[in-house]
Amino acid sequence: MSIPAVDVLTFGEAMLSLQSEGPLSAGGTARTTVAGAEFNVAVGVARLGHRVSWAGRTGRDEPGRVILRTLRGEGVGTSHATTDAQAPTGAMLRERRVADLARVHYWRAGSAASRQRPEDLAPALEAGARILHLTGITCALGDGPRAAVRSAAAYAAEHGWTVTLDVNHRTRLWSRDAAVAALVPLLPYVDVVIASDDELPLLCAGAGAAADRAEADLAQELFEAGIGEVAVKRGADGAVLHLPGEPPVAVAARAVPVTDTVGAGDAFCAGYLSGLLDGLDPLARLHRATTTAAFGVASNGDWEGLPHRDELSLLDATPGSAVR
Repeated sequence: MSIPAVDVLTFGEAMLSLQSEGPLSAGGTARTTVAGAEFNVAVGVARLGHRVSWAGRTGRDEPGRVILRTLRGEGVGTSHATTDAQAPTGAMLRERRVADLARVHYWRAGSAASRQRPEDLAPALEAGARILHLTGITCALGDGPRAAVRSAAAYAAEHGWTVTLDVNHRTRLWSRDAAVAALVPLLPYVDVVIASDDELPLLCAGAGAAADRAEADLAQELFEAGIGEVAVKRGADGAVLHLPGEPPVAVAARAVPVTDTVGAGDAFCAGYLSGLLDGLDPLARLHRATTTAAFGVASNGDWEGLPHRDELSLLDATPGSAVR
């Protein structure tokens, strides 16, 4: 059996990100960075010492070059990323509107990422990976990206990879009904579902009625569909892992000062994937995932504060102390 080129392969829209510290209408200053769900996960997994490849599509423009340069600087492979000379890289503005409330504006219609097609991924898939990580955001970008997700999931399942799906539902991208129609057909290829407690019903029959069902019942329905494990993100209340035939495993969130919650779910995914790759037991996987999420919410930016492997124990130190 050939050795996979990487531990994790992912793809999806990475965008130029402008982050304002105050209301845009009041002339709030902004810093320039890059962001995107799969981008954040790729950086997080790479910082934890794993081999990662990002095979998304950017415009042939300066934001696209910044995205690829940032990924390479974080140790993420970009040799299978593609560029589009006819479409721009998408952009977003995150505006700190009042107190700790942020508002996000997107410019992604017609972006290079919305034009990704299954054939763009062929070289990355042929190179191989242990895990294919997908999110619902990519499916929401259009017919091409949705087809790319489905074909990649089918390829990975056929070749024995672990396929992980973070539901990551964004109401400003698509409706719940549209999400259900796109995500449920992916389930035969998926091994691990990661979702917040309010997203889990999107993957179950009769999604509207499913919102009133117990979480354990929803997880059981997913097990019957072939899913191997269901990790549920509960924000400040921690996380729960459901496994077939076993009682749920729960961990509390790490207690940290909350600075910025955007990207916390991606940080959780990065830690969880790392735990899978390291063969950690269920409790240890959840602990790593909630630890990386804590680093995310305690730092400014979507990914900048994510930990390297040798930093995972920092949160065990006494708050306010100096590690010497």
